[in-house]
This record gives sequence, structure tokens and C-alpha cells, in this order.
Amino acid sequence: MNLQKTARHLLGALLLVLLAWQTLLSLGGYSEALFPSPLATLQGLYELLTDGVLLKDIGASLYRFAAGYLSSVLLAMLLGLVLGWYRGIWAYLNPIAQVLRPISPMAWLPFIVLIFGIGEMPALVIIFIAAFFPVLLATVAAVHDIAPVYLKVAQNFGIRQPALLAKIVFPAVFPRIATGLHLALGTAWVFLVAGEMVGAQSGLGFLIIDARNNLRADLLMAAIITIGVLGLLLDSGVTLVERAVSRRFGSRVA
Repeated sequence: MNLQKTARHLLGALLLVLLAWQTLLSLGGYSEALFPSPLATLQGLYELLTDGVLLKDIGASLYRFAAGYLSSVLLAMLLGLVLGWYRGIWAYLNPIAQVLRPISPMAWLPFIVLIFGIGEMPALVIIFIAAFFPVLLATVAAVHDIAPVYLKVAQNFGIRQPALLAKIVFPAVFPRIATGLHLALGTAWVFLVAGEMVGAQSGLGFLIIDARNNLRADLLMAAIITIGVLGLLLDSGVTLVERAVSRRFGSRVA
């Protein structure tokens, strides 16, 4: 039933987007060379698929995203648990985090290129930075607000560090950490594409730059739509992982 409802919602959203797209094209009188129609975009998408370009660039982007995002959120969760528990240390580090957090990862690009050179690493570092702070701050805040009953249970059973953080604190605060994971995913995916536009020779960001340079608005729009769809699928994947982890920890914590 839920799948049918989701399918109806997606179909309805698709029809609304197509209607608005075609209406804007018709009323604006834009040339299809500059603003492609849905049909032209679909043909461009087919061209990218049959040439093998799209799948290759999707694979490159997903590899970079997985490497940067997973390493970032794992480190951020680990540090967040420790720093959230030891409030005295966090009191010194919090001002540093609050100063660095609002800075766009792209602002660091000249220094990232200087240190790591041109190639794969700049995009990976940008993804790492983009995903790090949302998860770190969400984890620290969740640990600070943990319900005292969990700590009382741990005390009664004689659970001490590091088992306390791993078996009691982390399962209790994971639902709030998951919010940071979703936020970090969207931010990291946006900056992945931006990072690939600078120096990368593959990936969806590079595909956008290549289509723009060749004046192929149909391929450009096809790449943009692909980025959006993949972002939706990745967010849905994080939701599934969140539910699986919550079910597993629920049996432990409840």
C-alpha cells in the first residue's frame, strides 16, 4: 500500500514538473538550443546512455561520493560521541567548529589544490568537509541531550567506557544523528558536483562542464536531471539504513 502511494506521488510530481517545464518553454519562446524541451532532454539522455558516457560518469561520481561521505560521517560520529561525552574538551573545540562550519568547502579549494594537486583528491576532500560538520554537531548535541534513564541503566549494569558509548549512548542518540546524516548527504552531493567541475576529468560535474562547453543544452539538462534523481535515491538509501540500524538498536535499548 505504501509503495503504491509512493508511486502515485512520484508520478504526480513528474507530471507537474513536465507540465511546468513545457509551459515555461512555450510561454518564454526560448530556442531549444538554449532551453531544451522534455523530449529533447530525453533524447539527450538516451544518447548519453547508448554512448556509455552517462554510466561511466555516474560510476565515477558515486565512487567519489561513497569514499568521501562514508569516511567523513564515520569520523564525525566517532568524534561527536567522544566530544559530546567529554564536555570540557568540547567547550574549547566548539568555537573552532562554529567558525569553520559556515565556510563553504569550495572556499578552501585553492588550498586543497595546493596541498593535494589536481585529480581525484580535491573532490574527495570537498565532500569530506561538506559532510563532516552536520554529523559532528548533530552527534554532539544528541549526546548532550541524552535521557538520564539510559545512563542510570548503564550504571546499574556496571557498563563502563568504551562499552558505554558503543552499547548505550550511540543507540540512544542515533535517531538524532540520522538527521545529520540526511543533511550531510544533501550537502555533500551538491558539493561533489561542484568539486568535479574543477579539475576532474570524469563524473557528473565534469559532464555538465563538457556539455556546456560543447553548447549541448540537451545533454546539460539530462545531466542535471540525473544528479537530482541520484540524490533522491541516495537519500532513500540513507533512510533504509537508518531504519535498519534503528530496528537493531531498538531491540537492545528498549
